[in-house]
Amino acid sequence: MAPNLYLATSGGLAIAEGSGGDWRVVGRALEGDHATSVIAREGVILIGTRRGVFRSDDGGRTWDDASAGLAHRHVRWLAYHPDRSDLEFAGTEPATIFVSHDGARSWRQCEEVAALRDRLGWFLPYSPAAGCVRSFTLQGNRGYAAVEVGGLLRSDDGGETWALAVGSDGIPRRGRPLAGRVHPDVHSVVGHPSSADLVYCPTGGGFYCSRDGGQAWECRYDCYCRAVWVDPADPDRLILGPADGVDRNGRVEESRDGGASWQVASDGLGVPWPRDMVERFAQVGDQLLAALSGGQLFAAPLATLIWRRILPDIAGVSAAATMAG
Repeated sequence: MAPNLYLATSGGLAIAEGSGGDWRVVGRALEGDHATSVIAREGVILIGTRRGVFRSDDGGRTWDDASAGLAHRHVRWLAYHPDRSDLEFAGTEPATIFVSHDGARSWRQCEEVAALRDRLGWFLPYSPAAGCVRSFTLQGNRGYAAVEVGGLLRSDDGGETWALAVGSDGIPRRGRPLAGRVHPDVHSVVGHPSSADLVYCPTGGGFYCSRDGGQAWECRYDCYCRAVWVDPADPDRLILGPADGVDRNGRVEESRDGGASWQVASDGLGVPWPRDMVERFAQVGDQLLAALSGGQLFAAPLATLIWRRILPDIAGVSAAATMAG
């Protein structure tokens, strides 16, 4: 029996139960809300929406508002620290980071992030808001946060305070970044358990990798991309969702050499999608899930990467999570 799958969708939260690789919907919640992100661990589910964070302690049957101190209610991403209980992070639109030490019962704003946002003029091309924080990765005292459009933030105190990574100047300029720097349109950030210095960033101007904690960057794929999965057992195995532009000719490709070369890994997908691309990847056991920008959800065994659509009756999927211990 697979664990329950919690899906953030444009119509609230969907809960699915899995068995033998098949999934079926067993519950829904917050159906009037546009959900953007979801995390679950230690029996608690947190869901981020455009009007704040909600918490459930009973498997999604009942929900409490968990937005005290959240000055900006449009949540774009939620994350928890993998090693520290009741330490959660919320990235919002406009771009700000909020930290909770009590399971989202209260939040503290990281004022230094808002100051960078206002001083550097972070923005979004599709919204009047001043940028957004849309991804986190945390390991020990090190943390990284992705800013669209602004760059990459780094923390060295467990996510309590944040500053620009050395290789990200925070200037939301168009075109190519200066040599050795990451593109400022950072869509997500993924670390690796082998080293807190090893970090990957899909961006609006390529797929980037740093091996020194974000000081120097190398573009490993000249494309538009939002999502990457990195094998926790092998940092050279990467699965990327590249496209030719915003939601244009999206596909899935794999690298076994850290991004030096790429091969198509799109069996069963019918790519390129003319008006779609991978928005997020999520690993569930030995399966990899891919949520597309159009809201469809696909799954593939990591061993074969032969994809199939799952839960076709659920529309507008943006994020997926299972319950962590």
